[in-house]
Amino acid sequence: MSFVIFTDLDGTLLDHASYSYAPARPALALLHKRAIPLILASSKTAFEIAPLRTELGFAHCPAIVENGAGLLPAGADPESLVSADSDYQRLRAILQGMPAELRRLFAGFGDWSIEEISARTGLSMDKAALAGRRLFSEPGVFSGTIDEKRRFETYLETRGLKARQGGRYYTLSFGATKADQMTRLMADLSEEPGAVTTIALGDAANDIEMLEAADIGVIIDNPEGCPLPHLSGEDDGRIIRTKAAGPVGWNEAILKFIGPSDLQSLA
Repeated sequence: MSFVIFTDLDGTLLDHASYSYAPARPALALLHKRAIPLILASSKTAFEIAPLRTELGFAHCPAIVENGAGLLPAGADPESLVSADSDYQRLRAILQGMPAELRRLFAGFGDWSIEEISARTGLSMDKAALAGRRLFSEPGVFSGTIDEKRRFETYLETRGLKARQGGRYYTLSFGATKADQMTRLMADLSEEPGAVTTIALGDAANDIEMLEAADIGVIIDNPEGCPLPHLSGEDDGRIIRTKAAGPVGWNEAILKFIGPSDLQSLA
């Protein structure tokens, strides 16, 4: 059986506090040994994900970026995606054309300096600069009333934009999700012979659609986050929960489904 792995990063493959993936090294080595694709799927930008993808040794795999709003193709340099008519530029143009009484209620990464992005996110200045290089979506903060938010979202929807509240940010995009991009990527693989099983791993609400769309979903325990609700796939065992958090739980789950063969030589 062939596998394709889709994984969230922060709190899943990466430790919530240290951002280390060290405990997952045995499972990562097993994926390399068996030539199993690892597709990173994160809220991070292409500029944030590209160096990590290379460091992990999966630059030959595509990556899902900005919570599914876009894709970083296999082997691609994020700079190759920059253009005057990118989704992000179109999104910002829609924002700038919005009536002033609605526009003043939303502030996003494109409105903030690198210093402010750093202060709001806790990222270093270098990492904040990469987080600010948006290509597909705009996270930000909405400060209006419920009625104002309804009017704001109606304006966006008539222009093809969607607004989604996450754990920290209110994000605008053209609507694609991690699950949408997973379906798109698997359609490209469908012409290859043999059965392919998708395994998705995540820890947060923005991972739910991806977890439910995969053949096997793994909810990684995250004591620092809000527990996910019971998902329908858990009733038949198609979706499981780990007891261990972060990369420790990630490592255990991958070895459980892929198999711990040659584990000693992989550690």
